[in-house]
Amino acid sequence: MEISKNKVVSLTYTLRDGGATGNVVEVADEQNALTFIYGAGMMLPSFEMNISELEAGKDFSFLLKAAEAYGEFNPEALIEVAKEAFAGEEGAVNEELIQIGKPVMMHDEQGHRMQATIVGVTADKVKLDFNAPMAGKDLHFTGKVVAVREATESELKHGHVHGPGGHQH
Repeated sequence: MEISKNKVVSLTYTLRDGGATGNVVEVADEQNALTFIYGAGMMLPSFEMNISELEAGKDFSFLLKAAEAYGEFNPEALIEVAKEAFAGEEGAVNEELIQIGKPVMMHDEQGHRMQATIVGVTADKVKLDFNAPMAGKDLHFTGKVVAVREATESELKHGHVHGPGGHQH
């Protein structure tokens, strides 16, 4: 069975940044295979395009340029905020919350939640990066399609794959 819209796809992969010889970013092996409904909007469209029409047992290898993955790095997404933004209920700044490399959830003026990564700390400011962690990076995937099957009506209705025995999140 070929990978196409509304098929449940399970695959293994190794993701490297920059190219085939780049640093390993993530690995999904057979015990932790990535399983998703193809065409349901869960994966990067360019990723899906590269595995389209493959069958179980087929290997793949492809490069997604930054623009077709998570986009180019946007320097305007680097924002400095006052350290007081990390103050607790008592008004004291919680220094444990402001560690470089730590992801934090922030809210904009409309109350929308956004994830940022702390990239700098000074005596009175915290520099936040609101770019996606892989923004500006070319992504190289190698892997193998483990299985392809029809999605069930329930899976399509819920928009995600259900585990053995029924509905699981």
